[in-house]
Amino acid sequence: MQATTDYLEQNKARFLSELMDLLRIPSVSADSKYKGDVLRTAEALKQRLIEAGADKVELCPTKGFPILYGEKIINPALPTVLVYGHYDVQPPDPLHLWDSPAFEPVIKKTELHPDGAIFARGACDDKGQMYMHLKAFEAMMRTNTLPCNVKFMIEGEEEVGSDNLGPFVEANAQKLAADVILISDTSMIANDVPSITTGLRGLSYLEVEVTGPNRDLHSGVYGGAVANPINTLCKMIASLHDENGMITIPNFYDKVAELTAAEREAMNQAPFNLDKYKAHLDIADVAGEKGYTTLERASVRPTLDCNGIWGGYIGEGAKTVLPSKAYAKISMRLVPHQVSAEITELFKSHFEKIAPASVKVAVRPHHGGEPVVTPTEGIEYQAAALAYEKTFSKTPIPQREGGSIPIVALFERVLGIKTVLMGFGLNEDAIHSPNEHYGLFNYYKGIETIPYFYQYYTELKTK
Repeated sequence: MQATTDYLEQNKARFLSELMDLLRIPSVSADSKYKGDVLRTAEALKQRLIEAGADKVELCPTKGFPILYGEKIINPALPTVLVYGHYDVQPPDPLHLWDSPAFEPVIKKTELHPDGAIFARGACDDKGQMYMHLKAFEAMMRTNTLPCNVKFMIEGEEEVGSDNLGPFVEANAQKLAADVILISDTSMIANDVPSITTGLRGLSYLEVEVTGPNRDLHSGVYGGAVANPINTLCKMIASLHDENGMITIPNFYDKVAELTAAEREAMNQAPFNLDKYKAHLDIADVAGEKGYTTLERASVRPTLDCNGIWGGYIGEGAKTVLPSKAYAKISMRLVPHQVSAEITELFKSHFEKIAPASVKVAVRPHHGGEPVVTPTEGIEYQAAALAYEKTFSKTPIPQREGGSIPIVALFERVLGIKTVLMGFGLNEDAIHSPNEHYGLFNYYKGIETIPYFYQYYTELKTK
């Protein structure tokens, strides 16, 4: 695969320019005002995939945004790699916290990225990491080194729950048939400490509404006599954790898979500096479930967090109002063997039960997904490890991540194949946050490493 590395070196400037163009398109799937931009991103990627050398490239319609599909079957007898990624991005809000406009990518040097990083929404999650695969494929095609078959499935609704991906996969199982799924939508420990993600948490995401009086009231006339939905909602949310950071929903922990002492010791040997962690986040101390380390809290323990809360008057100046309604968005990260639908129902039942008679409560589930653990003994992991060893000159460390990619469990259930998670971003790259960025080192290193995965996977699969 030295030929692909040489091709990368010769085309670095173009590869970067193309990614920058892609990042300029605000493909925010959560906001309908960006619908045209999401579709424009899909069309742009379709053209790039065709130019890279894929066959049967098409935008497959769904009830939402289309799924980009393409393939290159060089020999049906050889293994097939199915590449998954997404072209939609998170909303850029709050805009005032960005140092530069979210959809005007710029390159700046940082402490962790001395060679420079691209600052833009979607730079790391997932346009930059997804686009590595198109460029790695192009490099293999141009140098005639593609060792096996490849299929691409790139969706536009991952950031809003992938509601239409399941039906698409189930209806196209034969079309998507492969031997392994390759995804880059995770991170590694550090640029000099490569790692492979071997576990992801599941997700239950929902919205709650608390209603008090039938209209907004004057807080002087009615304050103290009528329940304030914002006050009530805050008390209800606060009650969802006890003094030790444990979630108080009955039966919430019933199916939680506990790690053995040996497993906990092994995962805590990963390089981690708590002081640097706190300094990077500008916090005086960490918090969370008592009895667990920061690494454990952020990966192998379930969580419940309020992701947004609003109600009443939030405009400029004062308005002394007792609001009629208050709202919150809440997410719960789940671990093996918790089931998202069951946790959602447990939350709903509990939240309705703890509501005082002075308010009415509505709980609206949005989306969810199941936790996964990928094996480290299979040839999928071995091939990825060999690829990292080749380009980083270090053996990668297996690690569990706290994020969720719900479709990993879906792929295994419907397609019956395993997934390998080869992420090249860093946790510090501010995904979902203002000033999201992705290192140039990481972008190019991903393009360099991916072809070696193809090579080693084909060798291990066919020997």
